[in-house]
Amino acid sequence: QVQLVESGGGSVQAGGSLRLSCAVSGYTYSRDCMGWFRQAPGKEREGVVVIDSDGSTSYGDCVKGRVTISKDNAKNTLYLQMNSLKPEDTAMYYCAAEGPFGITWYRGCQFEYWGQGTQVTVSS
Repeated sequence: QVQLVESGGGSVQAGGSLRLSCAVSGYTYSRDCMGWFRQAPGKEREGVVVIDSDGSTSYGDCVKGRVTISKDNAKNTLYLQMNSLKPEDTAMYYCAAEGPFGITWYRGCQFEYWGQGTQVTVSS
């Protein structure tokens, strides 16, 4: 069974950085899209970034180049490096993976599997 577990969230001052991790099991993530999404209170879920099987990345307008996605295949882990954080980045961040029955479309990927999320809080 595919499992995604996020970690690395926390509280940080504006301008600070965080590195989120997503431990993956039961999934050959190198062959399909993986990505990060976020959802703030009262807001719709939005895509942050995706990475496909070729390593190509697509970043959402919400982060404007302030984040970087990476993979460590040996550790079966997906990362999201977040820099120059702003209060508006405060949200629950979710790791996601593509699947054949995915119903969430973003940047040409069909996301099916989701982690439970990790909270990021940025204070000014």
